[in-house]
Amino acid sequence: MTKAEKTRQFIIEKAAPIFNTKGMAGTSMSDIMEATKLAKGSMYVHFENKEDLCNAVVDYNLDSLSKKISAAVNKQKTAKGKLFAYFDFLSDPLNPPVHGGCPMLNFGMEADDTNPVIAQKVNKVLQISIKGVESVIQQGIADEEFKADWNASEFGVKSIAMIQGGTLMSRVSGSNAQLQVIIELLKREIEEHIK
Repeated sequence: MTKAEKTRQFIIEKAAPIFNTKGMAGTSMSDIMEATKLAKGSMYVHFENKEDLCNAVVDYNLDSLSKKISAAVNKQKTAKGKLFAYFDFLSDPLNPPVHGGCPMLNFGMEADDTNPVIAQKVNKVLQISIKGVESVIQQGIADEEFKADWNASEFGVKSIAMIQGGTLMSRVSGSNAQLQVIIELLKREIEEHIK
């Protein structure tokens, strides 16, 4: 990495938790300048404007979450183990794996009516998440771990929607209890499909 690339990455890493906590609209360039200890002119050498920085930060936060999930899931050998690991990894939104909470939920809710570029980025990760669950189930069916009649596509959509909804409920209520109920329901459904 060149010095300029290192500085750009440093700014993104310092800005990521701020944007994910305060939101895109609520984060100012002065917040980022304070966190990085860089002058305004230095910021604009690396980013055209706040929107440019925001796009980079959203990519960084979404990528960070995806990598952490993959690391947890890939430790498991069985399809059931992978699904359980995925849900367990996301089971504590009050202590989220990415500082500030789930970036899909945070940026997705803020961008749905205001920023189609960010909304598209979040939607892409949501669709990858759904397909990820679906492919684990399909592999489990192929390996004869799961019953062949399980609708993998349907469970993929349902599980991601339920986890995201449960995450929202946990964050606003200050309790993980409702998400724990959702995760137990999903795990029970997985168990029902074991061959």
